[in-house]
Amino acid sequence: MNDLTSVLDELRGLGKESYRKVMLRHGAGEPCYGVKIEDLKRLLKRTGKDHELALKLYDSGVYDARYLTGLMVDDARMTKVELDHWVSNACGPLAGSMVPSVAAGSPAGWVCALEWLESERPLVAVAGWTTVASLVSVISDEALDLTKLRALLERVEKSIHHAPNDVRYAMNQFVICVACYALPMNGEAKGVAERIGRVSVVVSPESLKLVGGWLASCTSMRALKPKPTNHRDPRKIERGLLARRRK
Repeated sequence: MNDLTSVLDELRGLGKESYRKVMLRHGAGEPCYGVKIEDLKRLLKRTGKDHELALKLYDSGVYDARYLTGLMVDDARMTKVELDHWVSNACGPLAGSMVPSVAAGSPAGWVCALEWLESERPLVAVAGWTTVASLVSVISDEALDLTKLRALLERVEKSIHHAPNDVRYAMNQFVICVACYALPMNGEAKGVAERIGRVSVVVSPESLKLVGGWLASCTSMRALKPKPTNHRDPRKIERGLLARRRK
C-alpha cells in the first residue's frame, strides 16, 4: 500500500545504525534511519513512481524518505515553488545531488539554478551551480546559452578561491561539466581551469582534497557521453516561465 505512514514504517525497518552513522558524518540531516541506496531502489520497485507520495515523503523531513523522493518523483511535474521549497530545506547531500538532479529534469530548472547560485546560503548556492552543471550535460550545444555560461565561467575564475568550501567544489564541477559537455566552450573552460589552478576543498572532517587544474583529461568524456536528443532549451524555458510569472 503506497501511503506515507506505511512507506515511512518500511524505511524505518530497513535502517542500519552503522550506515546511519556514516551518512550523518557526510552531512545527512536528522532524522535519518540509515537505509542503503540498494534498499531504497528495491522499495521503489514495489511502490513505482508516485509523484504525490513523493512530495509528502519530502515534507516528512526524514533524510532517507527525501532521498527516495528523488527516485520516485516525476521531474517534469516539479514547479518552481516546489523546487524552491525543497532547496530551502535540503541538507548537504541532498542540495549537492538529489535536488539538482530533479531540478535539471524540470521545466523550471534553469530559472531556479540561476536564482539559487546567487544565494548567500552556501547549500542553496551549491544546488544552483550543480543544477547548471547538470543542465549543461543534457542540453544540446545548439540550445545552450553560451553568453550566460561564459559569464558564469568568468565569475568562477574571479571568485572560486574566496567562495565557501562546498560552493568551491560545486563551482569546480561546473567548470568540468562545461569543458566536458559544451563543445563550443571547451577551450574557454580549459583556460579558466588552468588559470584557477588547484582548488582546496575539505570533503570530510578528516580530509582535505585538492581539485581542479586537470580538465584536459576530462574533455575526452564529451565523445564518450553524447547528449540526449530530447533536450529542452533553457532560454525558451526561462522566457516561458517568466512570462507566466514572466508568466
